[in-house]
Amino acid sequence: MLRYRGREVTPMDVVTIRALIAGYPNASRRALSRKLCVEWGWVQDNGTPRDAVCRGLLLALHRAGHIELPPPRWSCIGAAPRHQPAKVAIDTTPLCVRLDELGELSFAQVRRTADEVLLDGMLTAHHYLGRPRPVGEHLKFLVRAGERPVACFVWTSAPRHLGPRDRHLGWSPAARRERVRLLAYNSRFLILPWVHVPHLASHLLGRMTRSLPALWEASYGHPVWFAETFVDTTRYRGTCYRAANWLRLGVTTGRGNNDQTRRANRSLKDVWGIGLHRRYRELLRSETR
Repeated sequence: MLRYRGREVTPMDVVTIRALIAGYPNASRRALSRKLCVEWGWVQDNGTPRDAVCRGLLLALHRAGHIELPPPRWSCIGAAPRHQPAKVAIDTTPLCVRLDELGELSFAQVRRTADEVLLDGMLTAHHYLGRPRPVGEHLKFLVRAGERPVACFVWTSAPRHLGPRDRHLGWSPAARRERVRLLAYNSRFLILPWVHVPHLASHLLGRMTRSLPALWEASYGHPVWFAETFVDTTRYRGTCYRAANWLRLGVTTGRGNNDQTRRANRSLKDVWGIGLHRRYRELLRSETR
């Protein structure tokens, strides 16, 4: 009947969902999705319920007329604007040294820690895209030279469809649906504007990508085997990615994830990627039998 994010939904599944809705007539859509995750044992590799994915499945079934969900209890119309992180106090003294003079560099995963506010504030103030608001699997890293912040990364789940990357990997549609979760997308990379250290960007990228598979597995119960990013060529040339051995895979269509018009509505961007395992193509092409 329906395949959603790698799960086949059968007529018996629909019967189960209808019974769940009937059994909890006062439950919200969020509460129903959580109960369904428990019913199906639908969890991520780290044991966390796939609540957001389950809500998307319920909404798809509702829109297709297979089930009748309760009315939504929250609307974004007239909602208060999202909270912006407060300005953070940070040392802005110019840092102009050679890489070997910079001292020890440390990488700290700061999502859901006190330093997340610092990282979000840095991105809001100094990255042209601001801070991201990722959902699903994502990690945030703050880079310090000694005690001083110098850079940060944000890594998120990769987009499900990306032509240049999909052609590079050469995977089947079934393998992509099943294994796209094993890719990471570098949604933000910032070196603070007063930090002027030649070759720092490629050095940080190299260290980050070498450690990312293990760090991702520690948080989510599975590694990532390929990393990708977009580079806006109206602003940058991707020099640091090339120097860190990333490959330029192609150009986006300029239509975005939710395009309905099949017409470009944003700037084209170069797609860059790098394998995080020597057999990354083989690992990503395989399908569960």
